[in-house]
Amino acid sequence: MALLDDLPNVDSRLFKAPNHETLRLPSSDQPAPKILLLYGSLRERSFSRLAVEEAARLLNAMGASTKIFDPRGLPLPDAEDSSHPKVDELRTLAQWADGMVWCSPERHGAMTGIMKAQIDWIPLALGGVRPTQGKTLAVMQVCGGSQSFNTVNQLRILGRWMRMVTIPNQSSVPKAFMEFDDNGRMKPSPFYDRIVDVMEELVKFTLLVRERSDLLTDRYSERKESAEEVSKRVNQRAI
Repeated sequence: MALLDDLPNVDSRLFKAPNHETLRLPSSDQPAPKILLLYGSLRERSFSRLAVEEAARLLNAMGASTKIFDPRGLPLPDAEDSSHPKVDELRTLAQWADGMVWCSPERHGAMTGIMKAQIDWIPLALGGVRPTQGKTLAVMQVCGGSQSFNTVNQLRILGRWMRMVTIPNQSSVPKAFMEFDDNGRMKPSPFYDRIVDVMEELVKFTLLVRERSDLLTDRYSERKESAEEVSKRVNQRAI
């Protein structure tokens, strides 16, 4: 596999790219799964960004299309109008994506404000469209010290609030400064293997969910609300 040439830590004999056939899905003319990756640090040597870059390489090798959002220049929520170029870029990418990867450092026992600001700028509804509802999500975190799961747990809560299908697997990389080499590439380790697992699972869930998203997110309360609005409009007096 040519795409594995840039993945020296991966054993090509064991690597499997999920597809419709392996998942026993009917053939589809849909494009490759589109995955947006967000990270939560502006440092020049940002380990959350490096982890996301590794994740993107793996996703590409599995046949997915990826885009990484650079949070540099994104204003604080409500500090600018939503027409701000970085806000518009983020929201456009959120609508483009079939799934997402969120990766944040853990700072003071929680995700960073940079990570939370990106999620806060993605609205629950945008022009009548819910940009995240029914889309898949994988959560990751990098730690400066011992392994922790505070951040991934918080990200899971946000994913649920954004009505996303958050996959069961997750990644937490302890002492991240020891896990990347001078070229910014992740060293071989069980922590790297876990990221492979998470990305493989994300592609599987995205393929399984993507073409059923409308069905899975169809709700009684929303159908009822829509019917009531139609009834009001149809039965109102002519002006």
